[in-house]
Amino acid sequence: MTTGGPSPVVTPTSVLPRGVLAGYALGSLVTGAFGTVPGLLLLPYLTDTLGVAAGVAGLLVLLPKAWDVIVNPVAGRISDRRGSRRPFLLVAGLLLGLLFAAIFVAPFPSGAASGAYVAVAFLTAATAFAFFQVPYVAMPAELTDGYAERTRLMTWRVAVLALAILVSGALAPLVVELTGGGREGHRWSGAFVGALIVVGTLATFFGTRKAQSRQAGESEPSLRAQLRVANGNAPFRALLICWIVQAAGIGTMLAGVKYFADHVLVQESGATFLFAAFVGPALLVMPLWTAVGRRHGKLRSLAAASLLFALAALTLVAAPSLPAVAVYLIVAVVGAGYAGQQVFAMAMLPDCIAHDTERTGRRQAGVFTGLWTAGETLGLALGPGIYALILQIFGYASSATGESAAQSDSARLGVLLGFTVLPAVLVGVAVVLLRRYDDRPDAGGDPVDKSALWTTDGSAPERG
Repeated sequence: MTTGGPSPVVTPTSVLPRGVLAGYALGSLVTGAFGTVPGLLLLPYLTDTLGVAAGVAGLLVLLPKAWDVIVNPVAGRISDRRGSRRPFLLVAGLLLGLLFAAIFVAPFPSGAASGAYVAVAFLTAATAFAFFQVPYVAMPAELTDGYAERTRLMTWRVAVLALAILVSGALAPLVVELTGGGREGHRWSGAFVGALIVVGTLATFFGTRKAQSRQAGESEPSLRAQLRVANGNAPFRALLICWIVQAAGIGTMLAGVKYFADHVLVQESGATFLFAAFVGPALLVMPLWTAVGRRHGKLRSLAAASLLFALAALTLVAAPSLPAVAVYLIVAVVGAGYAGQQVFAMAMLPDCIAHDTERTGRRQAGVFTGLWTAGETLGLALGPGIYALILQIFGYASSATGESAAQSDSARLGVLLGFTVLPAVLVGVAVVLLRRYDDRPDAGGDPVDKSALWTTDGSAPERG
């Protein structure tokens, strides 16, 4: 593994105004809410409220998200061929807010019909999300040409992302409880998160209206050509594979939060407290991760954050014999690792994109981010699918009452292992995959951010 990540040389460096930083970061209210709440609520909603068998419920959650693997690169291609990416944010974000609320309407009395309705509604919402997320993730490479400035932009974004996960992930289950639970409680929770998505959409659209955008003059002539270029970027390819595996681990843990709270902690509002413990400390460690990245580089810092996540998740295997306070403290360490993963992976992505644009002179950030978000979506979709399969194997009993059924010792063991060991193993494997992120001049796909490509005056590197 190389230790410094891409050589951080960009001249001149554009410093983004705080208003643009905040405006862009507030888009994480959209990505955080949609990336978190379905993974948190949808699987237990299907198994414990609509009475859908765990294995079938896993497929209903997985298949609509897997659709995004197809539609995200298309969304990237379309946004590359348009002028500004901001109109995509507005239209797709507002539509997503309405569609998200519709997921939890459950207009049919039977579990089978309601499950099918959820799958269709979720598929439609996922399509709208693709046309928001892909242009949104593509913007950093076009907002600034500074290596360290992209880390600063991602730090703002991940801070808001952590806040969005805290608000949506902790409050969505609480809204369900406070409004009566069952189908009615989930309707209110869906409306709450939908409103949060609308707020984030408007904030990022108007907050970035004065931002300058550095766009290449043309794009590759076809989607196939763009995909070929992306596949030839070896550092991007390695980072993408790592990101997918890590997303699967995170998605598995998110899917297990409510089950873990109900059957391991056995505490009222345990899911809300778990989320607060997971996300709250993440807001506090952002300055620390920024300092770590500045000292050790993005690549080594991403590996360190991933290992912290994995080791803390493994420690949670002892949760049944630990007091609740100790469990929450360990979850806080997991959250600190998660925050570092998000900061550094998302800061390394624009480096890969900017290198490609500088090398080819073509505008294709949307294809890179389309593949990136498709991979993230696939990973986050695989997480609940994997967790549902574990529940099915260990004999989890579904319920149509709005309350989880009494479970066997075997089922409770499946709940525990799916929440702890599986995420730890997946994130640990992703660290090994980072060895393929190679920025040496002789690496396949050309180096990233080498000074010969990025400087015009031979100035010293700007370390980020």
